[in-house]
Amino acid sequence: MSDHTERECDVLIIGSGAAGLTLALKLADENPDIKLIVISKGPISEGSTSKAQGGIAAVCDVYADNDSIDSHISDTLIAGAGLCERSAVEFTVRNAKESIQWLIKEGVDFDKMDDSDTDYHLTREGGHSHRRIFHAADATGKAVQDTLISQAVNHPQITVLEKFNVIDLVTTRKLGLPGNRVLGVYVLNCATGRVENIYARFTALCTGGASKVYQYTTNTEVSSGDGIAMAWRAGCRVANMEFNQFHPTTLYSSTDRNFLLSEALRGEGALLKRPDGTRFMPDYDSREELAPRDVVARAIDHEMKRLGADCMYLDISYKDSEFIRKHFPNIYERCLKAGIDITKEPIPVVPAAHYTCGGVMVDERALTDISNLYAVGEVSYTGLHGANRMASNSILECLVYAASAARDILGKLGSAQGIVKFPFWDDSQVTDSDEEVIIQHNWRELRMVMWDYVGIVRTNKRLQRAQHRIDLLKKEVREYYENFRITNNLLELRNLLQIADLVVRSALERKESRGLNYNTDYPDMLENSKPTVLTPNQ
Repeated sequence: MSDHTERECDVLIIGSGAAGLTLALKLADENPDIKLIVISKGPISEGSTSKAQGGIAAVCDVYADNDSIDSHISDTLIAGAGLCERSAVEFTVRNAKESIQWLIKEGVDFDKMDDSDTDYHLTREGGHSHRRIFHAADATGKAVQDTLISQAVNHPQITVLEKFNVIDLVTTRKLGLPGNRVLGVYVLNCATGRVENIYARFTALCTGGASKVYQYTTNTEVSSGDGIAMAWRAGCRVANMEFNQFHPTTLYSSTDRNFLLSEALRGEGALLKRPDGTRFMPDYDSREELAPRDVVARAIDHEMKRLGADCMYLDISYKDSEFIRKHFPNIYERCLKAGIDITKEPIPVVPAAHYTCGGVMVDERALTDISNLYAVGEVSYTGLHGANRMASNSILECLVYAASAARDILGKLGSAQGIVKFPFWDDSQVTDSDEEVIIQHNWRELRMVMWDYVGIVRTNKRLQRAQHRIDLLKKEVREYYENFRITNNLLELRNLLQIADLVVRSALERKESRGLNYNTDYPDMLENSKPTVLTPNQ
């Protein structure tokens, strides 16, 4: 009897955040016969969606207060520093209302105005000209994630596999067959340590971003760029990988690392201050604390370096304490555990890697360069974010493009080719590693190299140093991968090294400073600028 395990489905969805679960529910609710598998690398509740605090941007008629869809489009284009694709911005913003209404129907309980059962409380964040952010206190992502999980895990057509780590996509090209169509994946069952085959007619990458490539990040442990790396190895183009967004304000604390402090704090009046209590954002931008994230992050970084300070400070303590506790209950409690009462004192803050603005190139259907392979959410490059993502457009992108992908898949399902099986994973020629410490050492070195040389402020010399170290690490890991049985840590390191290589190559190609890519060797913006597109095998 074979000890190999194989599964099959109509649609395989890799990732269980807002993008993946929205796609699964949209497909299942429209087709009562469709068979879906959702893969989660960790527990289904883990991932970036659950950590999102601020909210979801949408202009919705009665709540607009002189706002407009055109204004939301304009704000997004401005924040993207001239590199957004206008068609993608318009498509996303015009579908925002429908996305919010769907979430409300699914059961997401957005905050409402005092003494109202129908009027929603909207907040404002950096880059936005109006209050248009739907939110659930300061834990919007968790509210969205919990709601979608409750619907998905009880759905008879959706099978959720937790603690499964996809190794690679399997395509017709890799098997020497005509064309380049995705057939499924090899996946590591982390509970058994065995590799399984999953065959699918359609596959969707909903794996999130790659901020774990940096030493300091707001993201969870699963954000290792797996989908981008797998798509690249399978033959997909990627774009704008140099634009890594650093969230300006994360908690600086020895007891609680990487806790994001929502931009909604600044939207409600929180001020950025130096250690001596003086403000500094008016010196950098007329929009002050509500400038886009790239501007604020560079300002904080510059002040820290100029003063030799470990952190700057975010102060909302001048506001009414009841207002603070009501609107930011989770931030209040989390800071209190770290010994900081935000109703009485400023919060020490530092920037940290937060969002991958580039990714796998897709069209309006979320379709990649490979037939029947989709990419939705932070893993993708739609053209929405340009050189800098505007706050609260991220979950919105997940919702809009998941719905678009679902429509496209449903339209093709009846005429799509059937399941194609491929050979089982062969690990008969490899052994168990007795040097796992090598993986841990290389992991730490890579993340520190990226933080030191490919961070908020870059130079050509730093980028070239980073490229040299990444090339050496890639060689070491390739040899390790070929000789030892795979592990979760090895798979993530392999993917992160691929991501680091793509980021550095993209940054070296951009001969200007724009948005999130600031290079002191090219301090000015070019008059005409285009996305940085990398093509495999070139």
